[in-house]
Amino acid sequence: MSSTVLLAPLNGWCAPLDEVPDAVFAQRMLGDGVAIDPTASELVAPCDGEVISVAASKHAIALRSLDGVEVLLHVGIDTVALDGAGFALHVDQGAKVRAGQRLLSFDLDLLARRASSLITPVILTNADRFTIVRTATGREIQAGEVLLELQPVGRAVAAAGAGGGATVSEQVMVRHEHGIHARPAALIANYAKTVDAELSVAAHGRHANPRSAVALMSLGIRHGDVLVVTGTGTGAAEAIAGIKRLIESLDAVPDGRTGSKVGGASQHGQRASTESQAKHGAAVVREPGSERTAPGQRSSDHLPITRNLTAVVASRGFAVGRAFFLRTAEIAVIETGRGMAHESAELERGRTEVRERLQQLALHAEPTAREVIAAHLEFVDDWELVAAARRSIAHGKSAAYAWRRAVRDSADALRALGDPRIAERVDDLLDLEHQVLVALLGETPAAKVEVPDQAVILAEDLKPSQLVTLDAGKVAGIALAAGGPTSHVAILAAAMGMPVLVAAGPSLLDVDDGTALILDAEQGVLRVAPDQSELIAAERTLAARRLRLQAERLAAQNDCHTADGTRIEVFANLGSLVDAQAAVTQGAEGCGLLRSEFLFLERDAAPDEDEQAERYQEIATALAGRPLVIRTLDIGGDKPIPYLPLPAEVNPALGLRGVRTSLWRPDLLRTQLRALLRIQPFGQCRILLPMITEIEEVRALRGILEEERQALSLTAVPQLGAMIETPASAVLADQIVREVDFLSIGTNDLTQYALAMDRGHAELAARLDGLHPAVLRLIAEASAAATRQQKPVAVCGGLASDPAAVAILIGLGVTELSVVPTMIPSLKQLIRGLTVSACKVLAQQALERDSAPAVRELAQRFKPHDIKVAL
Repeated sequence: MSSTVLLAPLNGWCAPLDEVPDAVFAQRMLGDGVAIDPTASELVAPCDGEVISVAASKHAIALRSLDGVEVLLHVGIDTVALDGAGFALHVDQGAKVRAGQRLLSFDLDLLARRASSLITPVILTNADRFTIVRTATGREIQAGEVLLELQPVGRAVAAAGAGGGATVSEQVMVRHEHGIHARPAALIANYAKTVDAELSVAAHGRHANPRSAVALMSLGIRHGDVLVVTGTGTGAAEAIAGIKRLIESLDAVPDGRTGSKVGGASQHGQRASTESQAKHGAAVVREPGSERTAPGQRSSDHLPITRNLTAVVASRGFAVGRAFFLRTAEIAVIETGRGMAHESAELERGRTEVRERLQQLALHAEPTAREVIAAHLEFVDDWELVAAARRSIAHGKSAAYAWRRAVRDSADALRALGDPRIAERVDDLLDLEHQVLVALLGETPAAKVEVPDQAVILAEDLKPSQLVTLDAGKVAGIALAAGGPTSHVAILAAAMGMPVLVAAGPSLLDVDDGTALILDAEQGVLRVAPDQSELIAAERTLAARRLRLQAERLAAQNDCHTADGTRIEVFANLGSLVDAQAAVTQGAEGCGLLRSEFLFLERDAAPDEDEQAERYQEIATALAGRPLVIRTLDIGGDKPIPYLPLPAEVNPALGLRGVRTSLWRPDLLRTQLRALLRIQPFGQCRILLPMITEIEEVRALRGILEEERQALSLTAVPQLGAMIETPASAVLADQIVREVDFLSIGTNDLTQYALAMDRGHAELAARLDGLHPAVLRLIAEASAAATRQQKPVAVCGGLASDPAAVAILIGLGVTELSVVPTMIPSLKQLIRGLTVSACKVLAQQALERDSAPAVRELAQRFKPHDIKVAL
């Protein structure tokens, strides 16, 4: 087998990776290789090949040689914090280069002053394909001399499952749009912890223990990557099969958080546009420790103050207030420990204290906060973090120093991947670092921060634990210099009803405390020090919004009728008890869709009958007799759970989903049905079946429901409904509706399947519109079938919350809308101005249009009174 050589990319002293003062490189987390302490300021290509990536901060370049060797050249340590200062690129990504060709040059003096170290790792990132057989370490080397000699390795054939010590491996392609980010990594880690086999996941030439969510994320696994899962020991084959099923069952569904705040009042806001901005790199995550001036202080290194700072919208809304900087001093730790036994015990004590506090918080937290707490709980027990901290303690470090070093090394590895979604999870790691250090040093967790009324919180970034200490009643909005729209801080703030801007840039840090601000989280602009006339206009806008919202909320407590007296019920889509309580205050007339998955996700085993009955009853009680439509478990496809590993599927969206999963696992279904039959008062609860495609599915479910009724000696069963969310069910609605008591149209999936467009596909997001005439015709067919049988038809998908769609849906015969709770007041106000006759004319015109944009244009021009006159 012929060998491959890599040439030295710069002049300097060649050393082994072990001497790099950064554990990410020294522990070979990114791959094997060597390091060069440079004596010159040019980096050249070590081989003929192609530039496959260039870091945005210009400090690192990756190449692929003609032989397939992938090599990362990383100039200096912590140089990402320089944001490109001192670097000059001479090639672009995709460029073909020759050995010795100049790639970049750098200011050696500037780096010596501002970087942690000049030492430059040269990393072989696909070490699974090549073995290093010779290095030039321990001497001076000149650019162009042989640095590494590599030998290609053959693909090992895994032993097939015989014998307890056999090694088994299998390749898996990742089809999840966002790769293995935080939640998928946590699912895999939770499953891996339940098996006895020794497991490893390999990708991009690096390996990770799948019991560590952090280690899995550090592999940088993206959509389309092929990874190798290897296991040794009894049960390895079954364990690998379980991990493979989990990975293959992942599907991409973007977060759909909503929320905003209008001068202290909640207002609905969609975050779809900010999700798109995140996918296109609009979110910027700055690295802690980079040189900067304290907030509120001028610096010649910063951009001058501008009247308008553009930013990324994380939570929609509008606010007027004054700047209030949130500053956090870094906790000082002592490096040297007091002995391995003492420091190990201290680490366990600190982690236990934080774990117990988080578990207690989770008991009373609302759903969004529970998701954040779940991520922190996963990290506090992360195998890789704990192991790294214990290694540092074994080398004489204190527990506090060891924990900080472990967290920050992992954070650095995640940042280096260049993936905005992964980088935003760094915030959670650093937040957990802070919480454990507080516990270790015996400090009291931070109390609520005292902020003035109508404060616009400014900061470089916020941790989730900092956000929850704020008095939400006094906070008008938040603007961050860094951060991202899908970070946990952004999600939490949206749930709290605060308008939020992120990624505003370093100019934000030059704004003085107390400066007047207009935060426009509709247009993505922060107006700094506006003049008096601008402030007056903004206050008028804010006052008008408040008055309109107050009036709509007051009127929303009444039943909803159109202008000509037709009853249209406006229900809420719910996912928790907190959602139910909030929906009632918004004027919800019931719940049209309770997603029962909230009880089944983020846990290691399915909830039993008693737990389900108790939780459903709490929500029924909160609704105070209003109708409660509960969808049976809709697991599969986009919502995998670790204790229910589904069979491998090429396309999970077309596999075991909804009712199919329930019929595949009737034990889970029967437990849930028994819990639903226990809800009091009888008749308040209605049962909804998801993902129906044929009439036999409904009959099978009704038969099981009848068996459970008889087992409980009940005289009747609740109303049973079918979801219309596939073209098949819409076309067969005239048959299905005879077997059920009502229909509920799920427009999200109906649109996805009708248009053959993945609803998680970023490039197709703008075209995936439920107002497409093809989707409207399916809705019309299902609605007409229900009307003929004199049975109610509802829409519970996203289209019901779209003001542009409401009149069309009513015109198609829909009599119930189940919507995002914050939209209830404004939609009721809209409906009260409509007449059914005008809506029918509009709906017929919409069915005749040839595209979704044409329908939206029609809806925008719709004037119900004009149509009524024309009649």
